Amino acid sequence: MSPLDRKLFRDLWRMRGQVLAIALVMACGIATVVLSAGTLRSVLETRDAYYERYRFADVFAQAERAPQSLARRLASIHGVAGVETRIAQDVILDMPLVAEPVRGRVISLPEGRRPRLNDVALRSGRDLEPGATDEILVNETFAIAHALAPGDSLVANLNGHQRTLRIVGIALSPEFVYALAPGALVPDNRRFGVLWMGEEAAAAAFDLDGAFNDVSLSLTRGASEPAVIDAVDDLLARFGGVGAFGRRDHVSDAFLRSETDQLANLLQVIPPIILGVAAFLLNLVMSRLIETEREQVGLLKAFGYSNWAVGWHYLKFVLTIAAISTVLGCLVGAWLGRGMTDMYTAYFHFPILLYRLDPPTVAAAVLVGLAAGVVGATTAVRRAVRLAPAVAMRPPAPTGYRTGLLERMGVTRLLDQPTRMILRHIFRWPLRSALTVCGIALAAALLIGTMFFLDSVDVMLDVQFFQSQRQDVTLTFTQARTDDTSDALAHLPGVIAVEPFRSVAARVRFEHRSRRLGITGLEAAARLQRPIDAHGRTIDLPPDGLVMTAKLAELLGVSVGDRVTVETLEDRRRTATVPVRDLTDEFVGLAAYMSRPALNRLMGESSLASGAHLLIDTAEAPALYQELKDTPVIQSVTVQQSALDQFSSLLEESILLMVTVYVGLASLIAAGVVYSSARISLSERGRELASLRVLGFSKGEIAYIFLGGLSLLVAAALPIGCVMGYGLATLMVQLFDTELYRLPLAVEPSTYGFAALVVLVATTLTGLAVSRRLARLDLIAVLKTRE
Repeated sequence: MSPLDRKLFRDLWRMRGQVLAIALVMACGIATVVLSAGTLRSVLETRDAYYERYRFADVFAQAERAPQSLARRLASIHGVAGVETRIAQDVILDMPLVAEPVRGRVISLPEGRRPRLNDVALRSGRDLEPGATDEILVNETFAIAHALAPGDSLVANLNGHQRTLRIVGIALSPEFVYALAPGALVPDNRRFGVLWMGEEAAAAAFDLDGAFNDVSLSLTRGASEPAVIDAVDDLLARFGGVGAFGRRDHVSDAFLRSETDQLANLLQVIPPIILGVAAFLLNLVMSRLIETEREQVGLLKAFGYSNWAVGWHYLKFVLTIAAISTVLGCLVGAWLGRGMTDMYTAYFHFPILLYRLDPPTVAAAVLVGLAAGVVGATTAVRRAVRLAPAVAMRPPAPTGYRTGLLERMGVTRLLDQPTRMILRHIFRWPLRSALTVCGIALAAALLIGTMFFLDSVDVMLDVQFFQSQRQDVTLTFTQARTDDTSDALAHLPGVIAVEPFRSVAARVRFEHRSRRLGITGLEAAARLQRPIDAHGRTIDLPPDGLVMTAKLAELLGVSVGDRVTVETLEDRRRTATVPVRDLTDEFVGLAAYMSRPALNRLMGESSLASGAHLLIDTAEAPALYQELKDTPVIQSVTVQQSALDQFSSLLEESILLMVTVYVGLASLIAAGVVYSSARISLSERGRELASLRVLGFSKGEIAYIFLGGLSLLVAAALPIGCVMGYGLATLMVQLFDTELYRLPLAVEPSTYGFAALVVLVATTLTGLAVSRRLARLDLIAVLKTRE
């Protein structure tokens, strides 16, 4: 081992506390890279392989009843590679483990062959027998939630008839990677299931012999998706088509893509901040190390070591820390990545999804670790390289002492001597003090920027379930019904109030921009579901015009008073120009509202409703649910409390886990920053503090002088960190702003308090550790040290 290498290991051991603190901070940044990049890569590769193997379609469309002969015309559209027609229908299931009606979606499978598109992955059991009328496959997550297995049976309401269906197999499908019921916020495996049935049996059950109501298409390479969609819409228009859409608008793929986009966004924001803090700490340590070893640098050069050898020696010090950080970061990141991947398997259903720490992810971790180390050490190493031997062997110029601003203002006259010493030390090195404050503030900002997710979700829950949608039960009908049906609902057991609504698929256009969505017609004085503005005030629906979500208005580029074109995609596909009357503040999806009479007029129909919101007496809920299960006109039932419970469960299992991981990392960073800053300061001021002890200062006074300065820097950093944390939360809100959902910018005082508490605890623990060193300070040895 060369002399320089022996010196390197001695320096690392002598400064092991600071080295470990910096390594932990840097490891946190690398762990976030490995966690996010590894999980993102695993999910994307699994998704692409799954979609390709089971032939996930590119374009989807629904109709009321289209003849099978139309499939040939769909296949002849320019750019279409394959067509699969089928029957798809929502039904109600009677499951013994759930009191309320369970929502199901029946999808037909072709007889005697595999589907050309959207094939199913059989997990257990067998395929359907051709011509079987009572055999079904069920999706795996629904089967697990209800402990179903091949050979079991379930009861479904098929077109008004109760049928007992026998399960012969458990399956998955690329269509339902994210198995979300229509209109639901989060998946509920107990209350939504997918059933695959033979085409002949489905046609007989839903009166669609020789017809289909759902079609999927795959496209050739380079095909124009918009052109294909327009052609499909033209062909299906006379058969009740409700508008074709591409894969990006498919609910399952959209949610999966949104999750991967969020992972990518976190990868772009969190690791650079953490690694920036690590680079700052490395710069402090290296600057201090080289400053105290000026004479050693001069001797090395005088004995013939080149500038390159000296620079490489100090650079190896940094690279050793980076290597330790990379190993720790990869191990912790892989462990956290497996945990996050396991969490994803509860909501994104693939045949197999495993976290894999592959070479590209490891390479990325190594590169970012080395980059952070080199960036942090560049300035200090350059200073060592540029030192001439004669200059380096001379002691550094003594620190200049002069009257500061506070002394000129007379403020220090009101303070005792130790406090004046604290302030003089802080203001004598303003840049160093400012950098320390910045590092601590960044740690507090990271805590606030991750904890705010919980505050944001609380606001979302309050707006969604307690301000906007206050119904207990939402019903949808098999088709639009007159008000007589809604009136009949009022006589069901436990029903206190009924508010009918009309829902129409439409395309809203403004200039060259458009969006496909559902327009909901509500009662003018609706109280169960009601749009609210950004201040929480109820918006009364006008007699004409639209009230749309602020996000939809942003995407269309419209403001209140503008007129938009509404093209309905049902029945006679009417088109009208209507004004935008107001904007509502919602955080999930895109929506537009009209008064129900206005929407009925737009459709050219009498007073019709697509469903109803109910306020019920929960004591009579079981009797109501049983009535609804036996009611032929009811297509689906959504219980608001169940949706709230499922959303809360998602919060606890996923968002809370994610926040816990990032808060833990941010807490380590806060402790690392405070401890490293304190240790660097102690190594710099050891001679000064020892001199004060010799001059008669007590151990308590020395501790006050040293820790008081650290406490002032922490006190200055906390308000700055709160401001930076709010800015980071604002950035997160912008990054998570998608068409599917948005995060409200909400940071509660308790979040600021938590961040401050973590930093203060880290400061206190650091103070205790440093106080022990101050108490054991060897005065003679320190005073003999030449600097």
